[in-house]
Amino acid sequence: MSNLAKLTSIDRRWIFLLIGLGTLIPVLLPIGFPVRVTAPVKQIYDKIETLGPDDVVVLSYDYGPTTGAENDPMTDAILRHCFSHDVKVIALALYPLGGLTSLTASIDRITAEFPDLEYGVDYVNLGYKDGGQATMKLLAEDFSGAFPNDTHGTPLSNLPLMQQVKGARNAQFAISVATGIFGEWWANLINAQYGLPIAVGCTAVSAPKYYAYLEAGQMLGLIGGLKGASEYEQLVKDNYPNTREAYANPMLQTASKGMDVQTIDHLIIIAFIVIGNLAYFADRRAKRA
Repeated sequence: MSNLAKLTSIDRRWIFLLIGLGTLIPVLLPIGFPVRVTAPVKQIYDKIETLGPDDVVVLSYDYGPTTGAENDPMTDAILRHCFSHDVKVIALALYPLGGLTSLTASIDRITAEFPDLEYGVDYVNLGYKDGGQATMKLLAEDFSGAFPNDTHGTPLSNLPLMQQVKGARNAQFAISVATGIFGEWWANLINAQYGLPIAVGCTAVSAPKYYAYLEAGQMLGLIGGLKGASEYEQLVKDNYPNTREAYANPMLQTASKGMDVQTIDHLIIIAFIVIGNLAYFADRRAKRA
């Protein structure tokens, strides 16, 4: 049996070890593979760049921990961009676990990097509200109708930012970082009925269905999966030096690290597929001989 044919009997634990190393090493020592920014992601970035200090972005956390690996880097990058560009943010959640975990954790994590921000003036956390499309319709007209108080129990009438914006339709931009059907609701209800520009950040498996909305003009942009999140991170890092220290933190979960891991692991898997096929044909040839 040739050396190549012997590879058909390789101990699978070696494969598991290589995959483990391919996952661990890029997390501890980020490689930083080049990122090519696609148009749907750039369009979201460019829209926020056109906004001024008195403009408001509604950021909806419509996902939970199960998709956090893909969605958390999106919301973090969007918040860093908005706060760096001096744009106000109204954050909320229409997905139960989004309000209980993702929303508050993200807001606390990112606002800690911007000590000059003032709660109630520069940003507001409305928390979670049940009701799906009915709640979405209500908050489009009047935030206080859907959220009488913010997540801290403060009446919206006591928050200067909420006096500036009556409902979501009065904002300049809305972004739903979503799992499931929530992003479609924002397109069908908020954009179609009120004309508010919207964008969606979604998991990679959900991205294809949103391209129809993008092509129809019902969405301004799309952040698709970990790849899209890494593109947005790159745009923020390239244009706002104040964010680079945070992204250099080895303990920070970023899409760029995730893409490094995916790239290395996929290359390892492809290599073993090629080796396995070559070994199979070498073994078959040896048996015929």
